[in-house]
Amino acid sequence: MRDPRAIRCTYYLESEIEPHKAAAIMAGEQSSGTFLPVPGESARIRERHAARVVDVQELGACRPSLPSRANPEKVRAALVTVDFPMENVGTDIATLQTAIAGNLFELGELYACRLQDLALPEDFIAAHPGPAFGIEGTRKLIGGVQGAMVGTIVKPNVGLSEEEFRLVVRDLAMASIDLIKDDELMTDPAYLPLERRVAVATEEIRAAEQVTGHPTMYAFNITGDLAGLQKRHDLVVEAGGRCVMLNVPVMGLPALAWLRSFAEVPIHGHRAGLAASMRSKGLGMDYRVWQQLARLAGADQLHASGLGSKFYEPDGEVAANVLSLLDPLGQTVTPLPVLSSGQNVTTPGPTFEAVRSTDLLMLAGGGVAAHPDGPGAGVRSLRQAWAAAVDGVPLNTAAEQQAQAGDPALLHAVQAFGKGA
Repeated sequence: MRDPRAIRCTYYLESEIEPHKAAAIMAGEQSSGTFLPVPGESARIRERHAARVVDVQELGACRPSLPSRANPEKVRAALVTVDFPMENVGTDIATLQTAIAGNLFELGELYACRLQDLALPEDFIAAHPGPAFGIEGTRKLIGGVQGAMVGTIVKPNVGLSEEEFRLVVRDLAMASIDLIKDDELMTDPAYLPLERRVAVATEEIRAAEQVTGHPTMYAFNITGDLAGLQKRHDLVVEAGGRCVMLNVPVMGLPALAWLRSFAEVPIHGHRAGLAASMRSKGLGMDYRVWQQLARLAGADQLHASGLGSKFYEPDGEVAANVLSLLDPLGQTVTPLPVLSSGQNVTTPGPTFEAVRSTDLLMLAGGGVAAHPDGPGAGVRSLRQAWAAAVDGVPLNTAAEQQAQAGDPALLHAVQAFGKGA
């Protein structure tokens, strides 16, 4: 019978030694054990604090995925399930991450070590507030918008002068876009400081709203020194900003949790740097593990890559990322999955087919800014593509229908981005 306060982890391991023994070494290293018995490791400590290997499924022999001190031709692969006592961790996210995804990656006996799944006790989940806004809170701040939300990134991502930046934001806000975000590279440069960027963007968004009636959200990147994080957040809020952005892997989960403790607006969680611990299938952790930790730490919106993107994840993996975000996590609010990279009118169809949800934010850079008829047509074409996807209408058919009705935005987008779609 499973202990309801156990933290259950599933790992993919490779070892030259017998997989059960390798799993036991890993479990001991990450709980009460050491590589040699020590006098203080009593039966009482082992009983209460030792991690327990509860299942080992051998997968056969393979070439080693990772280097180590030895270089065997073949190693033995296995899926291993380990229960960690919550008593070792308490409810602290940093301590949890250290236990389940810390020193174990360095063990010489392991030629692969990847955390593939995580099941947290209800007590651990309940100890964290999770997102304050999530999907519904974001929708409310954008005027109750329905369906998939459409956003974009300020491009060029760095180097714009204040006046150039103003014109970009003006065009996008006048296009009634749902969300604009800073690039992850744009923080607080001397040529366009955060303070001026916030002032200019909020001014242009307010002016556009008077014309369009649509309250665009801007996600200001407040990534930077930890000591100044609250000051940068307050700068955005005091100017009337509706969202802040954090590069979560760079700043760390504790920084995200601290931001959540005082944030008055949604937190847009960027994943810049995450692939360093996720891309190799023999090392790090799966997205469905990381997103649980980021949700508990308080991210309202979380990047999940995008179908048909320029990034490395295949579409099936991206769809699984999105679905993991939409899965319930205790009683916490559901975060908004953010799709990015290479998104345009050709991607709503495959995306909706894969995830069957419009509780999404699609960030389209060129898909908006590079539309031949301008950003307004770019935003409109994406909304039309999403409507067609939900209604089951082929993209080309929808484009022809819209053009016959007097709006060629989708048709021109298909011609520009479709490649025969």
